Amino acid sequence: MTQLKALVVDDEWNMRNLLRIYLTKEGFQIAEASTGREALNLASREKFDIVLLDIMMPDMDGWQVCEAIREKDNVPVLMLTARSDTKDKIRGLEMGADDYLTKPFEPGELVARIHSLIRRSALVRQAAPKEAVLEFPGLIIRPDARAVTAANTVLDVTPKEFELLAVLAGHPQRAFGREELVERVWGFDFEGDNRVVDTHIKNIREKLQRAGLGYNPVQTVWGIGYKFQIPDGIQ
Repeated sequence: MTQLKALVVDDEWNMRNLLRIYLTKEGFQIAEASTGREALNLASREKFDIVLLDIMMPDMDGWQVCEAIREKDNVPVLMLTARSDTKDKIRGLEMGADDYLTKPFEPGELVARIHSLIRRSALVRQAAPKEAVLEFPGLIIRPDARAVTAANTVLDVTPKEFELLAVLAGHPQRAFGREELVERVWGFDFEGDNRVVDTHIKNIREKLQRAGLGYNPVQTVWGIGYKFQIPDGIQ
């Protein structure tokens, strides 16, 4: 069985040591970084199964590091912070984080969340059919490559933006509630506000518009959530 690899990013040695102890007991191979730039350097050279990322660091904060990782990799990111402000949590999720845990935390909860994220990531990869290409006027969604092309432009979408768009486009004209979208994209154990869906939908719409798609396929269903629908007259 292949050994799982974790990247631990925190500027405090005591926290890195604590995480190393927890994860080593779980059979993980550990790489450590004390700064954001060091973390990005490691992430560019090695493939990890999970990234544990502190927010407050001296050179780059965790949000910046997460955003940079998301530009190149879909690795699950669990943000760790002493700050419990809901706005901080939402910001991390908007940057592409998969989950958020406030310090101090119980070792059991940390380990459970890590395994849940890795398991969910593996299921997403297995569930994406290699040839399941979704095609609409001026818009192509490729689940196997996790790529979106609009008006002949490849969009720079985050993993969560891609998954949301793929879920909606995979069921045209079906209305999805926010809670169902959160369950499908973030998982049943997600503890954040389901309004995070609104932020990601806003980003998707803006990116499609900037690419010059010419229409908005992600429609708001008032009182429910969202649906994917090609407007009448678009061919």
